Amino acid sequence: MNRAYAALAATICLLFASGAGADQPVPWQLDLQQAASPIMHEIRWFSHYSLWFIVPITLFVLALLVWVVMKFRASVNPVPSKTSHNTAIEVAWTLGPVVILLFLAIPSFNLLNAQLTIPENPDVTVKATATQWLWSYEYQGSENPVGFDSYMLKETDRAAMGKVDPKVYPRLLAVDNELVLPVNKTVRMLVTAAPTDVIHAFAMPAFGVKIDAVPGRLNETWFRAEKEGLYYGQCSELCGKDHAFMPIAIRVVSDEQYKAWMAKAGSDLQGANKALMAATDAKTGVKLASAEIK
Repeated sequence: MNRAYAALAATICLLFASGAGADQPVPWQLDLQQAASPIMHEIRWFSHYSLWFIVPITLFVLALLVWVVMKFRASVNPVPSKTSHNTAIEVAWTLGPVVILLFLAIPSFNLLNAQLTIPENPDVTVKATATQWLWSYEYQGSENPVGFDSYMLKETDRAAMGKVDPKVYPRLLAVDNELVLPVNKTVRMLVTAAPTDVIHAFAMPAFGVKIDAVPGRLNETWFRAEKEGLYYGQCSELCGKDHAFMPIAIRVVSDEQYKAWMAKAGSDLQGANKALMAATDAKTGVKLASAEIK
């Protein structure tokens, strides 16, 4: 019996846990990913806030359905009511939803305004261009121009790139070249797709970011990562046969590490990435292919 209770408790924990500091999907995840930006904190709050309306309304409608089925079924109510209308009920079911929608609309509009208002003078501006099936990044306004393509990491390349730990570099989410950004800095993202390509979408759940990449159009969004680490997202617009193999990976590092990476990435991207991995992954105890990282 004790084992049964323990198994039940473990199952419940798996169902409702989203993982502390989660930066990627986890098994049996029901909630949103853990927030790593101010906007995502607001999104998670609004998600939980709206449940206080959704759950009671769902239960209320279910109770009404059960009551109607039991009370007004033909066997117990052979002579149906011929009531044409009821003023009190008409007023209640008109005013009730209006009040509920107001309680949902006001915080919703505030959240949308925060998402769509790009802060002035961002610290970093990056242009992300989507192509079937990769992301190309260009750092704007830097003295040392940095730009590169980011492909999904092939399983055969893990050892050579030092990305052997599947918990840190998960299958189908890890990439060869991560987008490197500084922590606690405002990042402006310019998102588009190649002129002859299709529509894609740049989505990073932990940052509360999701925006379409449209050929011939430059969309913009922003975020400010609050915690260092690796964060994973994906293209979220059906874009062809390899849509599921177009991940997004962002490595958030300290300002000093970011500046050192930028200084070297323009001339030696792979060397800059290996040096950064050696510094950041060592903190988490990730075993690297040291012969390759040197």
